[in-house]
Amino acid sequence: MMEIAKGTGLRIDRAPNTGIRAKAAYVCKLLWRDKTGLAGLIIVLIVITAAVFAPFLSPYDPLQQDLRSAKTPPAWTEEGDMDHPLGTDNLGRDILSRIIYGTRVSLTVGFFGVLIACSIGMVIGLISGYVGGLTDNIVMGLVNMILALPYLVFVVFIAAILGRSLLIVILIFGFTDIPIFVRITRGEVLRIRESGYIEAARSIGAGNGRIIFRHILPNLIGPLITIATFEMSAMIFYEAGLGFLGLSVPPSVPSWGNMLSTGRQYLTIYPWIATYPGLAIVFTGLGMNLLGDWFRDVLDPRLRRIKR
Repeated sequence: MMEIAKGTGLRIDRAPNTGIRAKAAYVCKLLWRDKTGLAGLIIVLIVITAAVFAPFLSPYDPLQQDLRSAKTPPAWTEEGDMDHPLGTDNLGRDILSRIIYGTRVSLTVGFFGVLIACSIGMVIGLISGYVGGLTDNIVMGLVNMILALPYLVFVVFIAAILGRSLLIVILIFGFTDIPIFVRITRGEVLRIRESGYIEAARSIGAGNGRIIFRHILPNLIGPLITIATFEMSAMIFYEAGLGFLGLSVPPSVPSWGNMLSTGRQYLTIYPWIATYPGLAIVFTGLGMNLLGDWFRDVLDPRLRRIKR
């Protein structure tokens, strides 16, 4: 914004409003302009709402069995029942209720798995990229060795040894995903540490701690948020895959993977038992990928200029 300085007749630039409200309004404007990002946010909010308010939204207890109502088709079919909009499974459990409660398992695994991987991977990648030398060579050697392993086979092998537990599944995905965040962080640190403002900070006597926490770390937030969104979506798919193989949470816990595992036995006869949990997985993954794509566009100024 331009204004005239009093008594001088000179024009000076006034810095734009950079308060929290202005930034929030700017982000909302970008989100409104990107309809796919907005659709992704809406999908993610629906899933989060279902997980948080599951006891109030689900019409039945997800573990409640009613063998008299077993294998009831969805309500809109000829033999359907409005009491069970999406039908029931082989034990008479309401599929809609189990899908709603299944969001808790999927989001818990995705969120905490990414939190562990991002926290540890960021620290290791930051040290590796900033220190360099032998430290960097050792870290990247280990990272490349782990990434060379087939990921899903590696995860299945560990899960088969450690057993079925929600905590174990979170730890497996959290620790096996660390190398991805190490590589992303290290690459960004190598790029940032050669920037002009880093050289300027060193020239005025800034120490390593100040450079890392004041100049490098804030610039890592954008790329890490973007990759975390995509990895959370991937973890939801992988957890469902483990559940399908019988290696995720115990059978008594309602999860989308367990529902798929149950439904595959009746896929040709009672397809709704597996179809709707599968659609829930696709729906959630689509929303997170759309939201992650929007994050990438917003947090990368180069992509934002291209879209304009």
